[in-house]
Amino acid sequence: MAVLGKRLLVEGVGTAWLVFIGCGSIVLNAGAVQQGYGVLEVSLAFGLAQATASYWFGETSGAHFNPAVTVAFTAAQRFPVKDLLPYIAAQILGAVAAAALLVYVASGRPGFDMSASEFAANGFGDHSPSDYQLHSALVIEFVLSFAFVMASLVVATRYKRAAAAPVVVGGCLALAYLVSMPVTNGSVNPARSTAQALFVGDWALDQLWLFWAAPMSGGVVAGFLFSFLGDKSDQAAATLADGQSEVA
Repeated sequence: MAVLGKRLLVEGVGTAWLVFIGCGSIVLNAGAVQQGYGVLEVSLAFGLAQATASYWFGETSGAHFNPAVTVAFTAAQRFPVKDLLPYIAAQILGAVAAAALLVYVASGRPGFDMSASEFAANGFGDHSPSDYQLHSALVIEFVLSFAFVMASLVVATRYKRAAAAPVVVGGCLALAYLVSMPVTNGSVNPARSTAQALFVGDWALDQLWLFWAAPMSGGVVAGFLFSFLGDKSDQAAATLADGQSEVA
């Protein structure tokens, strides 16, 4: 495993790439993503960004790029507790750097006004793309975070060296965004939500708690469940192997 400093740098750069490409596909389209238009394109942007970053950096840092993924690996006892907070800090810093770069690029468009722009921030109620309320946002973010993190755990532990592994994780993220975009503008990643909220301020910071609470709790549940099911499957496999040996 690479030294911690190198892994943190990679996590920051990978998260920055994910945020810049995914959120950029919304912000730089000058508000074209409205009333469901462009949801597929944005979902694919996030998915492809995840897949490409995983190809580049997966062997170095594990390609988390998401605090919910890191806390899930920790809960599943697949990641050292001592590296949890440094990873999350690197992910947030990378996401904020990407959002700052996005602000700089977007400011080149005549009429761009940060105070009037939602800047791809996540929200519910009046700030949901389709006016979904708090309970809908909470459920969709928890369920999709759980599913995405579970897929990440399965791929990382069982199919890590498979050539298609990053594509599977990226495809899962794209599906999560395809469903969540109309509800919350798509999060499943507290670092991504934090970066945009810091620049929007106001309502985005007020609602940011949900985009930490739901993904992180979904990640923790997925991590503990994966660990529990993994232990059971390992025991079953060992029992089956012992039985086969006795028959032989």
